[in-house]
Amino acid sequence: MAKKKKSMNETATAALVDYETTPEAIVDYEAAAPAVEEDQTFTSLRTNLEEINKRKGIIGYILRNAASAVVDLKGNAKLVEYAILSYQALDSGREILNLFDVGDVENILMEGKNKKALCMAIGENKVGIFMKKGADHADILRRVSPQPH
Repeated sequence: MAKKKKSMNETATAALVDYETTPEAIVDYEAAAPAVEEDQTFTSLRTNLEEINKRKGIIGYILRNAASAVVDLKGNAKLVEYAILSYQALDSGREILNLFDVGDVENILMEGKNKKALCMAIGENKVGIFMKKGADHADILRRVSPQPH
């Protein structure tokens, strides 16, 4: 007997996690935003990522720091898998660079058959941007990276 494929409509899901007040819950972003005090870099990154997320080919992003996280993935993206991927990429990159005494990780690009992920640390903030293979990751990197003064 053949299995039927299930079709799911694509929707955008945004969430904010505030580890200080809700350690195990994902809270609706709009409802939680006023209660969370964020640093300027986090706020600026979030604004840039919201604009980037509107671009064609972008699946979504995860932005986190020690106090909070914003997750915005389109459709029924695998939230846990994407979160683990972005965390492991940055952590493994740091370990490899420390092992070979090369320096700091600026960003990590992973490419698969149909998708790619751009992961980076900006100050205390960790960013994972997930996209389709054809998306311009170099342009996205320029848009999200801090501008030199």
